[in-house]
Amino acid sequence: MEAVKLEIRCPQMVNGIGLEPDPDWSFKSLLLELDSLEKKLNLSSSVSLPFAKTKSREIYGEKGTKRSSNAFVMSVSDEDFEDSEGENEKVRDRGLVKAARFNCNEFYFSSDDDSDDQPCLDVQTLMNEVGLVESALYELTHEHQLGVKEEIRNTISALETDLMNESEKSSSAHTKVEKYREARREVERKFDVQYQRRVAEGLDNHLTAVQRDHELKSQIEERKIRSDAAHEEAKRREKALQEERLRQEKAKAEAELQAKLKAEEANRAALEAERIAAKEAAEKEAAKSSKANTSEVPQTEASGGPNATSSRVENDKTNKSELAGNMLRAAESALKLERERLQKLKELEEINQSLRSSSNQNFDRTGRLIGRLIRQISGNKDKVSTQASELVKIFNNPHCPQTISIAYFAQKVVSNCESPSHSAFACAHVIVLVTSQFPQAMDLVLAEIHRACIYTVPKHISYTKSAFESKEAYWKVIGYKEDDGKIESTTDYLVRLESYMKLYGALVQTEVAGCQNVHGLKEGWAWLARFLNALPANMYTAVALYAFLQMAGFALFRKYRSQFMKMLNFISENFLNALRSQDDPDLRPITSKIQCYLEDKLFLQEPEGRTLHSSLLSNNMAPESDYHGPYHQQSRHFY
Repeated sequence: MEAVKLEIRCPQMVNGIGLEPDPDWSFKSLLLELDSLEKKLNLSSSVSLPFAKTKSREIYGEKGTKRSSNAFVMSVSDEDFEDSEGENEKVRDRGLVKAARFNCNEFYFSSDDDSDDQPCLDVQTLMNEVGLVESALYELTHEHQLGVKEEIRNTISALETDLMNESEKSSSAHTKVEKYREARREVERKFDVQYQRRVAEGLDNHLTAVQRDHELKSQIEERKIRSDAAHEEAKRREKALQEERLRQEKAKAEAELQAKLKAEEANRAALEAERIAAKEAAEKEAAKSSKANTSEVPQTEASGGPNATSSRVENDKTNKSELAGNMLRAAESALKLERERLQKLKELEEINQSLRSSSNQNFDRTGRLIGRLIRQISGNKDKVSTQASELVKIFNNPHCPQTISIAYFAQKVVSNCESPSHSAFACAHVIVLVTSQFPQAMDLVLAEIHRACIYTVPKHISYTKSAFESKEAYWKVIGYKEDDGKIESTTDYLVRLESYMKLYGALVQTEVAGCQNVHGLKEGWAWLARFLNALPANMYTAVALYAFLQMAGFALFRKYRSQFMKMLNFISENFLNALRSQDDPDLRPITSKIQCYLEDKLFLQEPEGRTLHSSLLSNNMAPESDYHGPYHQQSRHFY
């Protein structure tokens, strides 16, 4: 049906409002025009109208988006006017609004002032039409809200369905996990049963093997006992023969000594007779020249006479004594012990020399064997015990005199200090184990250490030009080695000095359960007190002190506690200050080491190697070895 455009013949303007509509208006243009009319009516009327609006009209789609006004076209046809009332409901259902037909011919618009009520009627009619649009918009909005609610209900239903599905999946997964966990528990229980069965079998096999080993050892011990009995009998016979031979050799040596003494007595008598004869001849010569001697008497008296001469001799002796006292710095008790030990070593060497000269046997093989055993000492408990037992067997060997074996032991254990692989703590354990059965060997070992390093006494010899011909002579006296006429360097000497002091420090702190260390911590405390009281602070004494503290400081602190701390305070306040006051660059490294030892409290840490380790894996689970006995109670005495 062909659409019919509305034609309105009416005045163009009423109260400044245009009444001629545009036949091609869109819906958006119509809404804008209605808003403009409302604003102008509100401004022209003094009374607020009931249909006055403050917000512009907007059209929204079903999903809440603004709908374009261009999509709505209002057209009017002849048939639509005939059944407009019947199709209003259909148009509302389709979301469209039918425009009502109106004819301007029914109204008379006049431009005169008497027709003011007529435009108001026309506007009211137009606003009624607008109400239809608004009702349509309301219905669309309501439908949109219902659609949104339906979508929300559908979304909630879908989410509830998904939640139920996830809950069922989670329950199923939890059930599977529980079943898996139960299966793992069953598997682990089976594994535990198998493992316990294997452990029991292994333990049974081990006990069987141990029992078999014990039986084998018992058989070996029985054979050894029988063999030892036979050996002891042979040894007893050999010893009796050796004692007889030694007795004869001793008687022979005594006879030779008596003959030698008689010869020396005869020589002394001859020398005394010659001296007396010379004296008589001198007296006779003096009587002949008495006149000349008389003229020289005033000169003697002028110079002070015999009393002055004797006084000068006494002064010379005093000066020499004071000079020797200034050169040698040591405690008198330390020097006395050194003399006694060196005297014992000298007597032992004389006895050994006599035995070598009177015997055709060569004992160098025993010395090489002892040296090899000492070189094989390591920080292993079993090795230390084995080496000590072997050394004790050598000392009891009847084919070599015990004095010679002990002398070899003292020499080799001290000379081994210079070896790079030397273990001071392990060697100290061997010394204690051996000397616990042969106590006389300890003094000989200490004598060898004193001979190798004077600072183990402790003592120090100062250099003076009047006492020594040269620096080389002084260095030889304090222990420098000479090789092919060349004196070793100070660095090499300090390295050897440190090794000897480490052995001495390890020896005094070694304690072995069941064995007595005849030169233990008490002697170490005495050494430290004598050192700090008598020796000056210099390069040699600083190196000796630091090496000693490294090895024995831990054990001294464990035993003496506060008294040892007083010693350390004395070192910090006196010994270190004396080193710093010399302002010698060569002293700075050793000074720094001692200072770090005190400041970092390294005496609280056990020195490396002090605890001997075991080579057997089973010993790792065993209690501590008897080599580490309990510490003594804290001493309350000073030295």
